[in-house]
Amino acid sequence: MNAASPPRAANRLVSVALAAVLGLLLSACGAEPQATAPSPSPERSASGGAITVLAAASLTEALTQIGKDFEAKNAGSTVTFSFGSSATLATQIVQGAPADVFAAASPATMETVTTAGAADTPTDFVSNTLEIAVLEGNPHKIVGLEDFADERKRIALCAPQVPCGAAAVKVFAAAKIVPKPDTLEQDVKATVQKVATDEVDAALVYKTDVIAAGDQVDGIEFAEAQQAVNTYPIATLKDSKNPALAKAFVDYVLSPEGQAVLAKAGFATS
Repeated sequence: MNAASPPRAANRLVSVALAAVLGLLLSACGAEPQATAPSPSPERSASGGAITVLAAASLTEALTQIGKDFEAKNAGSTVTFSFGSSATLATQIVQGAPADVFAAASPATMETVTTAGAADTPTDFVSNTLEIAVLEGNPHKIVGLEDFADERKRIALCAPQVPCGAAAVKVFAAAKIVPKPDTLEQDVKATVQKVATDEVDAALVYKTDVIAAGDQVDGIEFAEAQQAVNTYPIATLKDSKNPALAKAFVDYVLSPEGQAVLAKAGFATS
């Protein structure tokens, strides 16, 4: 045997080692890249987040309940409300107040917003009529609209620039009565509160607000109310930060579930 030649066993070990290294290299070159988890798509998160709804004061109880129901059905969503005079809210929207949805108590106040290009096309969703609100048991013996012309009676009306006040103007014109109000309130909730606290003998408010006042207030219907039925429109706003959720909320208000809550509150279908 030639002493300079490496032993056969050593040659065999070297060959095996080289084959192993070569196999590892080939395996690494042909390995599939590791898959990465896809990032959440905008569509998956569109139903979550927060929206602000500006709405007529007369919608307070019904929309508050609808908001709770909507949140329960849309995990991760939050609905914040700001209730007040539709006329005031419309002005705030036109001036740039941040909001996502507007629900007004009259087409005229909604038109202020749409004319300014601040809202999408509105949809009428309910209607409401006026009633005479009196303290429970009617201790001041209010009979009908004619009492609103009696200077001896303490009378509250909504201011004429807000929807409930504009409706009152129509019914008094239809009845040919000139009212003698002691106070003009900026929204319907403030007006009915004057009755509930016995600050006035009677007020002209929406049927829904009489119902919402519970056992504090009674309502008296009158024929001329049909001359001034208020239609309520709702719309998403152009500057909404969460248009998908805003639209979903409007759709829920228009759905059978939302309409059932509104009907229970005393609203009629538009």
